[in-house]
Amino acid sequence: MANLPHLHQLLPHEQPMALVDELVDVGDKHIHCRVIPDERNLFFDTESRTIPGYVGVELMAQSVAGWSGYHAWVRGKSSPVGFLLGCRCYKTECSAFKEHQVLDIYAEQVLENNGMAVFSCRIEHQGTVLANSQLNLFIPSQEKLEQTLKKDFL
Repeated sequence: MANLPHLHQLLPHEQPMALVDELVDVGDKHIHCRVIPDERNLFFDTESRTIPGYVGVELMAQSVAGWSGYHAWVRGKSSPVGFLLGCRCYKTECSAFKEHQVLDIYAEQVLENNGMAVFSCRIEHQGTVLANSQLNLFIPSQEKLEQTLKKDFL
């Protein structure tokens, strides 16, 4: 897609926690991101030259954060803070993602209601599904977030 901002501009993460490299495509209900595991990744194991398979959940969550950030960007707003509430049935076909393996991460919104959202996600390498899951998230409005933080810290 043309005229897309860099994915890291859309994430409310700073290095080294921004784990996903590239925004490939985004639409009303979906996003496609990409990451190529290497030594820049916080979870990269220099002995095995891999990233543990369980990190796939965070790759999926950051892709969804990119989707949310993109839609905020379109409206001229900053990327919202979201909360991963749960992961249902994370299934992986590998124990680790290999160095330089091109990982395509897809997320599709299944439902959204008042800031609560469910996304169906998968990670593929060359068209083969390596991991999939359903993520439950909460993305509060900025006002709701500020109210919640104010209550919790006063």
